[in-house]
Amino acid sequence: MPTIRPATPADRALWQPLFEGYANFYNTALTPQTADTVWGWIHDPANPFWCDLALDETGQPLGFVQYQLMHRSLGGSMVCYLSDLFTTPAARGQGTGRALIDHVLAFARARGLPNVRWLTAEDNATARALYDSYAPRTPFILYSIPTT
Repeated sequence: MPTIRPATPADRALWQPLFEGYANFYNTALTPQTADTVWGWIHDPANPFWCDLALDETGQPLGFVQYQLMHRSLGGSMVCYLSDLFTTPAARGQGTGRALIDHVLAFARARGLPNVRWLTAEDNATARALYDSYAPRTPFILYSIPTT
């Protein structure tokens, strides 16, 4: 099993290739400014946005998970939103993704949060097989409208 720990300011060189791999997986152009912004969110104590790294026994990165708090108005509570989950191609099928999800579930349970939720691409069959082992997908459909 991987070691999972919070990303520290000294971990930029571990995190950056994972974040770039995540962007590439979703065919998203990543600018240095975007990476700097997200790295800043992770290390801003006033921002409830976290990143944890999965590392092998030699300290090499296997993946990451980024998550945050989100208001759930119909529940009158906060929930945990799992924003980003990525494992290296070599780590897929080895339990890294499950370990990262379980880590976020433990975070939410320890804080009394009633729910963890996330989105994924419809065609991400490998990830969906893992996610379906936790719960059935919901019937909600995402709309995303650019404003600039």
